[in-house]
Amino acid sequence: MPQDALGSKSSGKKRSGGVPRVRSHTDAELQYYRDQDHDIILPASFRARLHDLFLHIEKEFEALYTENLALQEKVENLTERLERESMIGERTIGNDENDAASTKGVLKNKLSGPSSQKVKAANKLRVQTSKIVSSFKNDSVSCRMVREYVGHRDGVWDVAVSRGGTPVIATASADQTACIWGIDGGRNLLQYTGHSGSVNSVKFHPSQDLILSASGDHSAHIWQAAITPDQLRVHSSEDEVDGSDREDEDDGGGIGGGGRLSDGGGVASLRTPLRELTGHTSVVIAADWLPGGDQAITAAWDRTANLYDAHTGELLSQLVGHDQELTHCCSHPTQRLVVTASKDTTFRLWDFREPIHSVSVFQGHTESVTSVSFTREDKVVSGSDDRSVKVWDVKNMRSPLATIRLDSPVNRLAVSSTNVIAIPHDNRHVRLYDLSGNTT
Repeated sequence: MPQDALGSKSSGKKRSGGVPRVRSHTDAELQYYRDQDHDIILPASFRARLHDLFLHIEKEFEALYTENLALQEKVENLTERLERESMIGERTIGNDENDAASTKGVLKNKLSGPSSQKVKAANKLRVQTSKIVSSFKNDSVSCRMVREYVGHRDGVWDVAVSRGGTPVIATASADQTACIWGIDGGRNLLQYTGHSGSVNSVKFHPSQDLILSASGDHSAHIWQAAITPDQLRVHSSEDEVDGSDREDEDDGGGIGGGGRLSDGGGVASLRTPLRELTGHTSVVIAADWLPGGDQAITAAWDRTANLYDAHTGELLSQLVGHDQELTHCCSHPTQRLVVTASKDTTFRLWDFREPIHSVSVFQGHTESVTSVSFTREDKVVSGSDDRSVKVWDVKNMRSPLATIRLDSPVNRLAVSSTNVIAIPHDNRHVRLYDLSGNTT
């Protein structure tokens, strides 16, 4: 806002026409200027066209200037109205609390009240203006692509980062494979081909070189994901094409009878899992390890979530209660707590800390809940097709701590170890928020 718009209150009068109006040139004046310019060599048609364009620009500027004056006047009216309402409220409170006050005290309040209220109103207006101005500031985080991982033949549904010290990531794809990539080199180090359906989810074991994957073939697999330092070395393109340095590694397979096989291009391939988790009758959409990695949880379109023994593959418990297909599941990083999301617009919190588990149902969304995730501070972040993301406190989940309103449905979200919420959008952008709902 222009400086004079705020300074106009110093005169104590409402200014409706204090700024001079822009004056348009008359046709006679324009003709005079044309007659005086004997040195202009532009053709008459060009000169006439230029003058017409300048007239149009002048009219547009005049319209904008008039609009600015009207907005300035509206701001002044709102400010005066705010001051009046604040004064009336203050006087009402003062009358209720000081009915027995003396005439001298009342007069003193009347004399000092307006000036103090003007200060309060000015401070409130300044805060509101600061909020508006801050919305135009650039984001504090600047992101750019540093590496691209190419190799899948269909869409990528999930990405996971190793929880250990090995710099690798895993991806799950609709091409029925899961891959492990070196973060620094961007190379495909291992391809898992044991599923017969789309791989919908991948999760690294908390402490071992294992991966848990969920698939559209109605099962979840636990498979070996050990990556050697030699595999992590950034090879030249000639080494990758040759692949001769991988033959010794590939011949040493035998994990569950499958082993690692080279595809001739330097990428190891694994076919057989260490453990196959069965029991669902439909697509397994997500899976996760419980703290410690001794148990695993799966969520499926058959409206159930299953709890398994990760060492034996035994089905320990089947969690029922959702009215429609499950869309996601997630376990707490340190406690035996699990959340499951469903198309029935709810998400459920399952507590396995006692021998007999308990469950709580939360109805905070109006459409399908597509994703849920724990933070390290005992909070749950939920995303939905109702174009909102909500942050909840596990200890008191009657109402959300924060709500993030978006312009598209939320397909999936992730929360970093530093409590940054990443939300991918349909326009191929990813937006970052903190747990208070503010953009970072």
